[in-house]
Amino acid sequence: MTLPTRTIGPFTVSAIGLGCMNLSHAYGVPPSAEDGARLLNAALDLGYTLLDTAALYGGGENERLIGRAVMHRRAEFTLSSKCVLDLVDGKRILDATPAALTRTLDGALGRLGTDHIDLYYMHRLDRKVPIEESVGALVRAKEAGKIGAIGLSEMSAETIRRAHAVHPIAAVQSEYSPAVRNPEVAVLDACAELGIALVAFSPVARGLLAGAVHDDSYAEGDIRSPMPRFVEPLLSQNLKTVAGFDALAAQAGLTPAQLALGWVLAQRPFTVPIPGTTSLAHLAENLAAAERPLAADLVAAVDRLFPAGALKGARYPAAMQAQIDTETLPGEELAA
Repeated sequence: MTLPTRTIGPFTVSAIGLGCMNLSHAYGVPPSAEDGARLLNAALDLGYTLLDTAALYGGGENERLIGRAVMHRRAEFTLSSKCVLDLVDGKRILDATPAALTRTLDGALGRLGTDHIDLYYMHRLDRKVPIEESVGALVRAKEAGKIGAIGLSEMSAETIRRAHAVHPIAAVQSEYSPAVRNPEVAVLDACAELGIALVAFSPVARGLLAGAVHDDSYAEGDIRSPMPRFVEPLLSQNLKTVAGFDALAAQAGLTPAQLALGWVLAQRPFTVPIPGTTSLAHLAENLAAAERPLAADLVAAVDRLFPAGALKGARYPAAMQAQIDTETLPGEELAA
């Protein structure tokens, strides 16, 4: 299938990529390795050409899954992964020292069964290590042929500019959806100025804009359970706002997920959403959003539903927010 494409650094990718995290991590019990492999191959068959993973996901198991499932089809996709956040001896760490980045990268290459990762992100900012020092280590990895391009995740416009002064940054990942608008404070404009792609993770707001959240009875280990806006007493209020979004999607002949993804694509020509799914049916549903651009009046209607502060409650619990460098919105609620 020939799909609309977008550009990330030197790579041309499908306008919608696949976030692979929930095949191993984060939203309750992940699918079996066999089902995960089936989904990854189905994604390539449908025309996805961007797969996104990280060392953290499943403690490296997500990278191993990709290595086992689709590396025989390596020429068909752009591969991205991430460092800084990692599991060492079963403990989650945040470490952007050059030694840690090298260790994580070498581990990732082994788990993926390859000698080259196309796009390699710093997963979060390590405030103890100058960004210039960390990017310098990734430049050396690029010179050694281990990676093809450098990315950043959940970082502010100021940090992006500092990193870009050391070496061109190809992509910045941030949470971005109709319901989560933090990149609009400064990151989108910085990306436009510097020629950087904005890769939008959680573009359907962790299922909230995909008809997947109805109450807060999450499975054990689901990362939404400590997020204030995803649990009571605030979730019920937020679901009332989401009901308006669902109705708008139905009026437009779209699923809620398609409306959310179409909205992200409509924001800038360099935005690339990477929804995740464990469902074969949702793979095709999501990708179809790239083939039907939204009319300007529909985009405006979505915007009216989600002004600043439309969702009640903090985006992250306090410990997770402490690792986020992306700007907060004026008046944004933060967990204590």
